[in-house]
Amino acid sequence: MLKVIALLAVVLFSTLPVAAETLTFAPLPMETPYTVASQWKPLLAYLEKSLGVTLAIDYSASNAEILEKFQAGKLDLAYLGPLPYVTLKKTCPAAEPVVIFHEKDGHPTYTCALAVSAASPLSLKALKGRTVALTQPLSTCGYFATQGLLHQLGSSLEANHYRYLGQHDEVALAVVRGEFDVGGLKTSIARKYAHLGLVVEAESAPLPGLALVANGNRVSAERLAQIRQALLNAPDEIRRQWGENLRYGLTPASDSDYAGMRKLPMPAHIPTQGNF
Repeated sequence: MLKVIALLAVVLFSTLPVAAETLTFAPLPMETPYTVASQWKPLLAYLEKSLGVTLAIDYSASNAEILEKFQAGKLDLAYLGPLPYVTLKKTCPAAEPVVIFHEKDGHPTYTCALAVSAASPLSLKALKGRTVALTQPLSTCGYFATQGLLHQLGSSLEANHYRYLGQHDEVALAVVRGEFDVGGLKTSIARKYAHLGLVVEAESAPLPGLALVANGNRVSAERLAQIRQALLNAPDEIRRQWGENLRYGLTPASDSDYAGMRKLPMPAHIPTQGNF
């Protein structure tokens, strides 16, 4: 009788559904949380179905917060720009790029811009004493790219008044409203506000595109390969349902893609606060 009960128990438990593996994913806070979530949900749903996993979004308010969570082993996947990635890789060698998402032009690169309002035309040459809106300290298009562009124009952030506003769309709208003279942000987002009078006046050289990065301390090499292959094999009709920043194609990514980024002049120190 006991043998029968034991056999029934084995059969019962073997037929119970196995809980799906849950992967925690952090998107970049480039736009509002609602916009970010709507961008990613179709892609995440595709991965869940393809791989039989559950993907949970962990939204952070800043790039620095994402990196802190990644280093603490709280994240499996993150969507990172080149500056956050190379910063993370220094202290977390297990960070592994999976794929780079193409921009609307089909290229696996993007640029940062200095933008002004058409209502207040302004020459950026030797800019001094003006107000500059930035995204975040660890945003590629924040202090890093804006300082580089201003240096090319004979100026610097320190010669002006700058403040961090957070998201790229907040920078765009602050310039449109006349609250700041200049904004530093991703070029493609700046151009989304052209209809409101936002004008791109300077543009950086191409930088490695935004990438999905896996935490090798939590995601196995086999699972990473499965995620990469599933994304690369996504049918066009599926990919067209993904968010505006994700639907234009993908390229397999590796750390070597950031060799050029690492050769660019890096500020000795990126201030965490604005200067006014």
